[in-house]
Amino acid sequence: MNDNYIHMIGEAKIYPIIRCEEPKKIVEVAHALVDGGIKVLEINIEHPQSYKAIEEVSKFAHVCAGGIITSMQADIAFQSGAVLFSSPIFQMSLIKISKNKRVQFIAGATTANEAYNAWKSRIPLIKLFPTEAMGGIQYIEDILRQMPFLNLMPMGNIKLNEVVKYIKAGAVAVGVGRDFYQGFTPQEVTIRTKDILRQIKDYKAWSSKK
Repeated sequence: MNDNYIHMIGEAKIYPIIRCEEPKKIVEVAHALVDGGIKVLEINIEHPQSYKAIEEVSKFAHVCAGGIITSMQADIAFQSGAVLFSSPIFQMSLIKISKNKRVQFIAGATTANEAYNAWKSRIPLIKLFPTEAMGGIQYIEDILRQMPFLNLMPMGNIKLNEVVKYIKAGAVAVGVGRDFYQGFTPQEVTIRTKDILRQIKDYKAWSSKK
């Protein structure tokens, strides 16, 4: 099973999530993110046309199919070009899909207990959702204080200007959705992407000297 994509997410520490019903808009945003330096991004399955967007974006980026809860959704996503998948939930049936397809699975969790059970099942990256609603940065700190071995990726209404704070709190990576692109031109999305990657790079350089 290839785990390079999970490693790439952990290296970048920023994970864009595109949620949109219009394939053209999804592709446009994805291009802008990639132009800014993103290599792995998520396209959420909100509409049947999302698969068409995955097909197009997979030609120039590594795509994670998001919002997967059934094997049928997973099958279509992988046929469309997705290389890994994520789900808002954690179920053994999804682990079965991951093993059968030999692809990585990013499991969803909300509570500490759910995150621990996902870790016990050898899930390499656990997205904690909705983090902001559960307490934000403090929630991440509280969970990791008791279980520092968890590989958590918080997401859910997180803003770009909060990303480095979440990384400081112990997040392996941070998922950012509409704040990355909503209300911005493609050029502005690219600029925002370059800026957050620079902030992350600066933080990593600073923390390595401590």
